[in-house]
Amino acid sequence: MSLVLVTGAARPDSIAAGVVPRLLADGWDVATSDLDGGDYPCDLSTADGPERLIERVSSARGPLSGLVLSHAHDVESGILDTTADSFDRHVAVNARASLLLIAAFARQIPSSGGAIVAFTSDHTTGNLPYGASKGALDRIVISAARELGPRGISANVVNPGPIDTGWMDADLRAGMVPHHPLGRLGTPGDIAAVTSFLLSEEGRWVSGQLLHTDGGFSARY
Repeated sequence: MSLVLVTGAARPDSIAAGVVPRLLADGWDVATSDLDGGDYPCDLSTADGPERLIERVSSARGPLSGLVLSHAHDVESGILDTTADSFDRHVAVNARASLLLIAAFARQIPSSGGAIVAFTSDHTTGNLPYGASKGALDRIVISAARELGPRGISANVVNPGPIDTGWMDADLRAGMVPHHPLGRLGTPGDIAAVTSFLLSEEGRWVSGQLLHTDGGFSARY
C-alpha cells in the first residue's frame, strides 16, 4: 500500500478527520500528525519539526507517496491588533512548515512519484495573519508543482470555502446557505472526495492549481 501523511488530523470534526477515512477506504496506508495528537505528534512551529516528522514517518512506515497539508494556526486579528509574534507564528506554521514538509517529502519520494494536496483559505479581512500566511502557502505549493514535477510529484492547493467543522452556530449556518448555489454547506466529506481524486493516479495530471471546491460559493464574486 502507498503511504500518505495527513497533518492537522487530531480534531474530530476537522476537514482532515473527514479525509482520513476516505483515504483508508481508497487503500492508502494513512499516517496522521497534529500538535498534540495523531500517530506522530509534532510542533510544526519549530524550524526542525517538519523535517523530523517526515523522517520519523518514513523510517517507521516506509516512503511516503502522498502528503496532505491540513494543519493551521489561526488566531483572528486585523491590521491594527496583529502583533509581530502572532504574525511570525502564523507564517511559521502555515507557510514555513509547509515548505519544509514539502521539501522533506520530495527528498524521500519513491521513483513512482507522489502527490501533494494543501488546504487554503480566502479569509483575510479581520483574520490578517492567517490569510497572509495561507496566501504564502498557495505560492509555495504552486511553485512545488513546477519544481518537483520532474520528480513525478503533483501539487495542488484546495480552497474548500466555508466548511461547517463545528465553528458555525445555527444562525451562521442558516445565513450561509443562500450563498451556496447548490443549496447547502460543504462538508469534510465533500473535500475528502476531491482530495482522494487529486492523490490518485488518475488525478495527478491536475497539478499547479488553486482549486475552489466550494459548491459554487466563490462564483458570486
